[in-house]
Amino acid sequence: MKGFDPKFTDFPDYILKITKEIWEDRGIDTLHTYYAPDIVVRSPGSVVTGNEGVIAATMATLAEFPDRTLYGEDVIWSGTPEEGMLSSHRLHSTATHANPGVYGAPTGKKLSYRIIADCHAINNQINDEWLIRDQGAIVRQLGIDPRDYARDLITREGGPEACVRPMTPDNDVAGPYTAQGNDNEWGQRYADILTRIMGAGFSVIPEAYDRAVNLEYPGGVTAISHEGADKFWMGLRASFPSADFTIHHTIGRDDPMMPPRAAIRWSLWGKHDGWGAFGAPTGEDVYVLGISHAEFGPWGLRREYTLFDETAIWKQIELGSE
Repeated sequence: MKGFDPKFTDFPDYILKITKEIWEDRGIDTLHTYYAPDIVVRSPGSVVTGNEGVIAATMATLAEFPDRTLYGEDVIWSGTPEEGMLSSHRLHSTATHANPGVYGAPTGKKLSYRIIADCHAINNQINDEWLIRDQGAIVRQLGIDPRDYARDLITREGGPEACVRPMTPDNDVAGPYTAQGNDNEWGQRYADILTRIMGAGFSVIPEAYDRAVNLEYPGGVTAISHEGADKFWMGLRASFPSADFTIHHTIGRDDPMMPPRAAIRWSLWGKHDGWGAFGAPTGEDVYVLGISHAEFGPWGLRREYTLFDETAIWKQIELGSE
């Protein structure tokens, strides 16, 4: 890979190895090498610019969860070393809530949750990132309701006027990566499926999904078959029926020893004006940043992984109602 350390055999190898080196091997100082000084890191809960903030957040997380692991399930990527590459990295993380931190007093509870990180890298360095942790799964395993967590977080951060604002198009920061992925057929197929669903065409689920599809959704929810997919996507779209759905990035890949697969980064931006997964409509403005991965087989979409941050959605609802 031109511009990258020769110890990395390919882009997935780079992503998997630096993740382990930073987190599990405690090489936090390598962030000075692997992350650009002015990196933009967007998560549903905030927009952060600068590597110093990334380093501080990494240490805070490891202080609270010292045995945290990050198992890379897949890296779905596009681009070239010369022009830059975008990895959509799906991880399964485990951790023990051993010390006080952002999640409160230590509970000793063992956690298991997913993360998807979209990272742009060029010349051995990441300079743009979109990061979603399954906060709903984390807080539920700690015995906390996601809405209650959002309320408490607002209070702990100094109240509605002083608290950290969740990411929206209004506070997003433009980074160096402006591409939109690739034109592989599997990415286009999955983009078409999600577009139909968000256009209220839920009949696409029994048409395009394998009847035995395995589904992994926010909140640590595991489901199966058409009914599971319909319940999830209906609950989300029904909460924000008039919100604008936008696909921001699409990747499709065919790789040896892997099924055809796709990664889509998308958003909903609009009013919480319907009854659905987020309760009674409040009319508040909400931005939902989502990333979805799919694997295809002979009978259709056979595995789907979708993440967004429920606590960031509830925080926006709570802030709007103040």
